[in-house]
Amino acid sequence: MSIIAVVGNKGGTGKTTLALNLAAGLAARGDAVVIVDADPQQSAYQWRLAGDADNGLPHVVAAALGLPKTVQALRDAHEHVVIDCPPSIKAPQAEAALRLANYALVPVQPSPMDLWATTHIAKVIERLRAENPGLRALIVMSQLEPRTTLSKLMPEAAMEMDLPVAAVGIRRRSIHRHCVLEGRSVFQAGKRGLEAAAEIDQLLTELLNHG
Repeated sequence: MSIIAVVGNKGGTGKTTLALNLAAGLAARGDAVVIVDADPQQSAYQWRLAGDADNGLPHVVAAALGLPKTVQALRDAHEHVVIDCPPSIKAPQAEAALRLANYALVPVQPSPMDLWATTHIAKVIERLRAENPGLRALIVMSQLEPRTTLSKLMPEAAMEMDLPVAAVGIRRRSIHRHCVLEGRSVFQAGKRGLEAAAEIDQLLTELLNHG
């Protein structure tokens, strides 16, 4: 089984969107998945409630408090636990998640300030590897707009960071916003979500095949 923590040090990176769609992508593969919403804002939990019972999203458990016990109670019954962390590496939930996780995904928008913010995450991950030596981390370029200069340059700039960068990035697509309103994932969006779902699926393959 795997525990995937989606962590960030700024809001607006698409962290919760990535966490829920990763979980939905794993569920689409036939795996037993649960999402743990460790963010006090409970965006993932509210997203799940926004849809109907058959919206294709795995179950979401709110756990801003007592995260280790919650994950321990869920891990034996699921192949994957996806943790949506608060948008700050200083939050205690973020460190708790990284102590538990096999994988850490760090979504970063294509801007220098967002990239600089990841240096703090890299330092925390390196420190916590003393307790969790198997932790593998990847920067995921998010909200990419291929026609803009920053979106073209930032993936290469991210290579200079202390964390490896995923080969696949996540483009800014309106379907992600529509899915939030509909309370579902891009995997349940039909033809509208095919390209977005393909990106998530490629990311999952990269992550799990090199774990």
